[in-house]
Parts: sequence; C-alpha cells; structure tokens
Amino acid sequence: MEGLMKNKKILLLVILVLAVFLGVSSTYSLRENEYGIRLQFNKIVAIDESAGLYFKIPFIQNVRKVPKSIQLYDIRPSDVMTSDKKSMIADMYILWRVVNPTVYYQTLNANVNNAKDRTGITVYNSVKSVISSMTQDEIIEARGEKLTQTITSDANPDIQKYGIEIVQAQLKSLDLPDDNKQAVYERMISERNNIAASYTAEGESKAKKIQNETDKQVAILKAQAEKNSAKLKAEGEAKYMETLQQAYNDKDKAEFYNYIRSLDALKVSLSGTGEKKLMLGKDSELAKILYGKIE
Repeated sequence: MEGLMKNKKILLLVILVLAVFLGVSSTYSLRENEYGIRLQFNKIVAIDESAGLYFKIPFIQNVRKVPKSIQLYDIRPSDVMTSDKKSMIADMYILWRVVNPTVYYQTLNANVNNAKDRTGITVYNSVKSVISSMTQDEIIEARGEKLTQTITSDANPDIQKYGIEIVQAQLKSLDLPDDNKQAVYERMISERNNIAASYTAEGESKAKKIQNETDKQVAILKAQAEKNSAKLKAEGEAKYMETLQQAYNDKDKAEFYNYIRSLDALKVSLSGTGEKKLMLGKDSELAKILYGKIE
C-alpha cells in the first residue's frame, strides 16, 4: 500500500514537471524593442511585433527574436580614391535597424553578424562611389552633414533588400594619408591665395575703370560749363559794347554816360581816409562837376 502511494506521488510529480515544461515551451514573451519570428520547420508562420506574451506549439515551433532598436556598427578605416586619383582614409560608423523581419530572416538568417557584414560592405561601396565622383579639394570642403547624407542615401537602396534600413552612415573622419597631408594643405592655401589675389586685382581694375569714367564725365561737364561761361561772357560783352555804342551815337545819352563815369571816377578818387588832393585840368569832366560847370 505504501509502495502504491509512493508511485502515485512520483507520477504526480512527473506530470507536474511535464506540465510546467509544456507551459514554458508553449509560451514566449517579447519586449518593446523586439520582433518575434515564429518558425515551424525553419519556415516563418508568424511575425509578432508588439510586446507581450505569445503561444507556440512545443517541439514543433521555435522563435527567433530580432532587435527593433537602432544598432551601432563601427567599421574599420579604409582607403578610398578621389576622382583626381588622390588617396584618402575613411573612418566611419553605421547606425542601422531591422525594418522587415521577414526579409531579414530570409536573406541573412536574422543573424546580427551577417547584418553587420552586409551593411559594412554596402556602405563601403557607397563611400567609394561618392568619393570617386569628387575631387580631393571638393571632399575637404564638403566634409560634414552633406557628405554623410549623400553616402546614406546612396547605400539605402542596396541594403533594403535585406530588410535593413541605414539610419545614418556617419563619417568620423575623412583624412589624407600622413605622407602627403601637409603638401595638400599647402597647395590648397596657395590656390586660395591665388584666388583672393585674382579677386583683388579684378576689384582694383573695376575701381580704376569707374574712376576713369568718372574723371571723363567730370572733364566733359567742366568743358561744357567753361564753354557756356565763355558764351555768356561774350554775349555780355557784346551787349555792353552795343549799349556803349548806342550811348555814344546819341548826344544826350553820351553826355549822361560821361557824367556818370566821371562821378564814378570821383568816388574812387575820394574814397578812403585822410585829406585828398586832386590835380585837375580846368577842362576835365571832374573839374566841371566840382565847379558846377556841367552844361
């Protein structure tokens, strides 16, 4: 009787262990940053994308968990060649994530190392393609966000067929080899100085041209003004001579004109301070004025 009871306890314990095992084997949980790829005989039967508890058939189905979050892959520095056949060293890292877990499993077996290898190759090819289309000087000037965006955009179409998206292919450095770095920088400085000198010379030439044109206009205006002045002076003198002639042609006007001129001469002679002595002939016009003998 005791043996039977003991066997029953063992059986119940076995059943309990099996139940727990089956319960654990038939469920799985996902976090917010995970995909769940449910497989049956290595074929996808379901893709679970939300966090929570899920069921599967024990022993027949298994689950491959894939990260949703952005992954970092730091690729090793590599040599690249510019369009003008200059060597540069590209050092960069890649931010990538899985966007299509089905394709990711079918092409890369949902393996992170496989994904890193593939993204590294794809991005390196894009870096070579972009850099080979630019001169060394253009690359040095364009280093930064613009160049990063160009490489990222170039790499994404190729990597998306693996269910992956490249968020950013970021250049940490794109530098010259140590043996020719200084020579290139000195050449660039020399070229920039030549360009600056060219702009300065061009500016001075334009300034000289403007100055010459201004001087020309001033000379034209001055000549025109002098011409007009001479014309007005000549007209004034002609008018004066005409008036004078008319005065002398008329006896009354001539006498009045002589009288006025004599008064002007007397005024000039007596101007100033102190005593004045005048030596006048008795027949002079001034004497006639002073002695009241004007006829």
